[in-house]
Amino acid sequence: MQRALAVLILLSVFIAGCGKKKTNVARTPRAPTPTAAAPPVGTVERGLASWYGHPYHGRPAADGEIYDMEQLVAAHRTLPFQTMVRVRNVVTGQTVDVRIIDRGPFVAGRIIDLSHAAAIQAGLIGPGVGPVEVTVIARPANPEAALFAVQVGAFGVKANADRAVENMTTAYGAGKAVLRAGDMPVWRVLAGRVSSPEAAESLAKRIREEQHEPQAFVVRLDP
Repeated sequence: MQRALAVLILLSVFIAGCGKKKTNVARTPRAPTPTAAAPPVGTVERGLASWYGHPYHGRPAADGEIYDMEQLVAAHRTLPFQTMVRVRNVVTGQTVDVRIIDRGPFVAGRIIDLSHAAAIQAGLIGPGVGPVEVTVIARPANPEAALFAVQVGAFGVKANADRAVENMTTAYGAGKAVLRAGDMPVWRVLAGRVSSPEAAESLAKRIREEQHEPQAFVVRLDP
């Protein structure tokens, strides 16, 4: 009798153990955060440079650090933060090396916005705007993740920006208004949300043709 009871207990333990056996379930891996590799050293871009000082001096730049217009820094629409570039004034030949910490300039045709100190070295204080050649001379060790969009306009009236956002969302699947604070606040309207500068440029071309927005240009969406 005792032997039969012992066998029954062992059998119960075995069955209970089977009931608690873990099942391996395949999990779908999380999609990686989109990243955009920094352009290789030697990449050259040509266009117009401008410079900015007050009222942005002393305010946080787009990367979070405080903008000091007497440091050799600059704003660029798409380069990763901490990229080092050499800016050459194609009229005078003057050059300056700057670190990218901010976003801009948000004006079609302009490719870089220099600090006051950098503009002095590049010979751009007098004219304010001038043709330059921008060359990547050092890439950041770990470029931040990013997506890209197309700026289609800037509005001083929020209601007008909201209407443009609705139009862009309907036409291209994504639209948003980004406030650029200042003495006269401006809402920048962005369309699209894509994973590469090339895809963004293709979208910009579509928008220029379909929406008759010749000033549309690519910008980086930072985290």
